[in-house]
Amino acid sequence: MKLIQKLAVALLLVLPFSAAKAAEKDIVDTAVGAGTFNTLVAAVQAADLVDTLKGDGPFTVFAPTDEAFAKLPAGTVEDLLKPENKDKLVAVLTYHVVPGKVMSSDIAGKKADVASVQGDTIAVDATDGVKVDEANVITADIETSNGVIHVIDSVILPAS
Repeated sequence: MKLIQKLAVALLLVLPFSAAKAAEKDIVDTAVGAGTFNTLVAAVQAADLVDTLKGDGPFTVFAPTDEAFAKLPAGTVEDLLKPENKDKLVAVLTYHVVPGKVMSSDIAGKKADVASVQGDTIAVDATDGVKVDEANVITADIETSNGVIHVIDSVILPAS
């Protein structure tokens, strides 16, 4: 019994430090470390947005998973990653970013149109789960040192 108590105390002492360590990483490092945002990270690199998303922020990022990117029509990602399509790629990626740190508790039960960094507005509906445009938030409130990531199941695209 004493061994179990010691292990429990050790876990209680370590867990807060682990959570603190996670929040020490910025948005880019958090995405890289997750292992489920490889396409997003490659796109951010191709668009030369790494330094921006490692900046002070704060930013709220609606981050599509690799599976979300795979839902796009065949060849879409490859086409966006071409150097000649960098402006279009930047527009798509910055559409997924909102200035400031918006936690799920800030929008619970509300509907709103929020301005993206790209310039168009994103329709957010948090009245039954959370939807951003037509994407569902599947994991919310991943805190980083410079903002928050909300994981989405589809890539959202700006109107313009």
